[in-house]
Amino acid sequence: MTVILVLLTFLAFAIIDYALNRGKFPRQVVEKPHNAAPELARAPITEPNVSFVDGFAVPDRMRYHPGHAWCLTERKGVERVGVDDFAARLAGRIDSIELPRPGQWLRQGQKAWSFTRNGEKTEMAAPVEGEVLKTNEEVLRDPSLLRSDPYGAGWLMTLEVPDPENTARNLIPKGMVSAWMRSAVEALYARQPQLAGATAADGGRPVNDLSASLSHEAWSDLTREFFLTR
Repeated sequence: MTVILVLLTFLAFAIIDYALNRGKFPRQVVEKPHNAAPELARAPITEPNVSFVDGFAVPDRMRYHPGHAWCLTERKGVERVGVDDFAARLAGRIDSIELPRPGQWLRQGQKAWSFTRNGEKTEMAAPVEGEVLKTNEEVLRDPSLLRSDPYGAGWLMTLEVPDPENTARNLIPKGMVSAWMRSAVEALYARQPQLAGATAADGGRPVNDLSASLSHEAWSDLTREFFLTR
């Protein structure tokens, strides 16, 4: 009888302890990820592994064409395409962008898209060869994305590339990207010395619109020279 009474007493304490603590630990496990979600949603998206050459951003994960367009492999046989920081700042405050239509075939180095500014047009060459799959409708509606986020929201299109290995032979070798960009910056400032002092107020980075002081015709001529579409 005594043994039964002890067991009942132990069972009663166990039930009371369970009831008091039942809600504590499960809520902690659930609430942590629930509370963290808004913070993650608000966290800024930063481009990983970015090098800066004379103030121009050059993300390591992109591959670059000599005409200052970039490409990034999304999946096997599909490349995302855009313009690099140098091209975006040189093009500056453009009014509109004209992109090829989905289904159109682009050859590497061919004039593929254009920017218009104050009635003057400049063109850029495709960094890879393939069929246009999709264009970025957001950047067409808001061309300023090209300057504010050239490697992210300012992307231009995706292409299906049937021969990526052959295409890669005409891109800048990874080990030469920094030297190539530095050479482009030096050539730009030699061509237009007044642009060398056009840096942002926070220091170091070039202003978003490097060509603001140029005439419309000079802008068109200069951009085509560096975009290799003259």
